[in-house]
Amino acid sequence: MWSMILRRIGIGIVTMFAVSVIIFCGTRILPGDAAQIRLGQEATETNLAAFRKELGLDRPAHVQYFSWVKDTLSGDLGVSLASDVPVTDLIRDRYKNTLYVSAVTAVIGVPLSVLLGILAAMFPGGIYDRVVTFISVTLVSAPEFFLATLLVLIFAFYFNFTSAVVVGGVEGKTFLEILRHFFLPIMALCMIIAAQLIRMTRAAVLNVMSSPYVEMAILKGVPRKRIIMRHALFNAIGPIVNVIALNLAYLISGVVIIEVFFAYSGLATLMVQGVQTRDYNLIQVLGMLFCCVYIILMLIADIASIVSNPRLRHPR
Repeated sequence: MWSMILRRIGIGIVTMFAVSVIIFCGTRILPGDAAQIRLGQEATETNLAAFRKELGLDRPAHVQYFSWVKDTLSGDLGVSLASDVPVTDLIRDRYKNTLYVSAVTAVIGVPLSVLLGILAAMFPGGIYDRVVTFISVTLVSAPEFFLATLLVLIFAFYFNFTSAVVVGGVEGKTFLEILRHFFLPIMALCMIIAAQLIRMTRAAVLNVMSSPYVEMAILKGVPRKRIIMRHALFNAIGPIVNVIALNLAYLISGVVIIEVFFAYSGLATLMVQGVQTRDYNLIQVLGMLFCCVYIILMLIADIASIVSNPRLRHPR
């Protein structure tokens, strides 16, 4: 088991290296740079060249890349090219909003989705199963901006329950105040992750239910609820945990549309602003941060799968 974990850690390190190269090359493909954005279109070539030299953008690409990797590994995340503010300060001002909303969404959405998926697997082919399946497939098919617009129309304009725009952060707020203040983003994110979690939980449990030992338990008269909760669910936990990890990673790094739609000041909107201002340092740091979170969550999911399923410890 330890060799498998170490192998996955090694794969994660290689993945981070590959992602760092992709992010670095991707930022350089963007038209324009921070010097041109800050000086404006009327800046002369002499001024642009001098400013690029001041920002370090005149160095060869490979020199910039290895310098960035070296500084990052030493803990120096650099300075924003757009505002001359340390990148750590920019992230410190935003990460709480993304982290709190993601945590509240996970606390509400993940258990509820798994429970709905298990209930659907308990009554396959019934009315409840068909309704839940129809709703989950509909949510998977609906774009994020459409769900967000629908929620705004219902809760902000029709019921006037909350504001359509999220203003302010989480400082000084209780859990209930955070829940109401960020009600629409949390609701939208819960609907997005629930669509996948419900379907995967139902499919994983039903797949285990077709196993010979489960069929034997059914023939012996063991109640279906007991079979699912005591036997099938533990054997189906592997794919369920993997989907949960993917959705948690999405909550941290993939909420760009939701944050921008609700004018919500989080890490995703900070990255969008970095792209707009060609702030290479900020984009690279946030990109690697999102990649690191994704790899850690997937590693936790793999370990959970190995621990819960002894067959994975001895692959053929």
